[in-house]
Amino acid sequence: MSLSPEENRRNDDDDYGSKSYNSSGMEPDGVIESNWNEIVDSFDDMNLKEELLRGIYAYGFEKPSAIQQRAILPCIKGHDVIAQAQSGTGKTATFSIAILQQIDTSIMECQALILAPTRELATQIQKVVIALGDYMNVACHACIGGTNVREDVRKLEIGTHVVVGTPGRVNDMISRKVLRTKQIKLFVLDEADEMLSRGFADQIHDVFRNLNSEVQVILLSATMPESVLQVSKKFMRDPARILVKKEELTLEGIKQFYVFVEIEDWKLGTLCDLYNTLSIAQSVIFCNTRRKVDQLTEQMTLQQFTVSALHGDLDQRERDIIMQQFRTGSSRVLITTDILARGIDVQQVSLVINYDLPSNRENYIHRIGRGGRFGRKGVAVNFITEKDKRTLHDIEEFYNTRIEEMPINVADLI
Repeated sequence: MSLSPEENRRNDDDDYGSKSYNSSGMEPDGVIESNWNEIVDSFDDMNLKEELLRGIYAYGFEKPSAIQQRAILPCIKGHDVIAQAQSGTGKTATFSIAILQQIDTSIMECQALILAPTRELATQIQKVVIALGDYMNVACHACIGGTNVREDVRKLEIGTHVVVGTPGRVNDMISRKVLRTKQIKLFVLDEADEMLSRGFADQIHDVFRNLNSEVQVILLSATMPESVLQVSKKFMRDPARILVKKEELTLEGIKQFYVFVEIEDWKLGTLCDLYNTLSIAQSVIFCNTRRKVDQLTEQMTLQQFTVSALHGDLDQRERDIIMQQFRTGSSRVLITTDILARGIDVQQVSLVINYDLPSNRENYIHRIGRGGRFGRKGVAVNFITEKDKRTLHDIEEFYNTRIEEMPINVADLI
């Protein structure tokens, strides 16, 4: 495929980026500096389509979150945007609203493409786009691995306004020429730090090569490692940079506690003691490995507790069934790895247990952000062994927060 001079400029590592996005936009610890400071604190003041506004309020939003107040407007105005904010702060709705404002639903062609690192997150984004666009007759298709390729082909040939997917399957659909890219005017890269750490860079590059040179790029990331900045240099033109600092968001409304269990083997007994509390509401229990998830699920089941397990070794159909059971409330306790830590919004989750502390501190916020989303009450309980004390202290320092010993009456807080 031949590229226009503009596309060559954007896709050539040597020629692009140093002038429009230089290191002055960065602070030493991987944080971008904001260069867009306008804040709009009401959806009514954003000049949105009437049908979109109805969808936003019907979805339950009342006031825009910090990232929405800052980032929706530049996205709608057509700027390339790079936004840094944590999970659970309303990023998905930020770019969904921008997309829905800009697409023409009378044209049955893909006009916006969203890439996400996991199938679960892609499906979650699809649900948000459809819900917010409820009064607009918007068609949004999820292109994800582990599903029927023929069904994808059929849906895309009929036509859809928005495609959200994982890089592998989206690339496949583009190369088969069933995902037509000519009309795509918005390209969103969600959880860019996570995507690039999973090694999707080449696939993202391949997708981008097939988009027209004028495409608007919106990139969202919780952290800004060098890999994300390289992508932003290659693909973006003088982006509006928006940082919502970690102290401005996230942990408000989530009470955090630790339980000292001394040694690993005592965790199971502690969890069983807590189980009656867990049954009050839906809870998610995080372990660091798939093996641990299976092991804990087996141990809990042997003790007659009802739990579900979810991790990356399960096939897509199993993952969908388990998530559906959890969403509808027929399963109340879900044991999982960090596959769930980003982007799954189950409204009823009010308790998160870190059976293992996360191996990387960025994931702490993603995990406990499952509870207490958008200001709902939430409780996070961390199981701490002797060797975890240092890590817990690091997390407190990093997030400028205080994690206290769990009180006896924790059930009253949930």
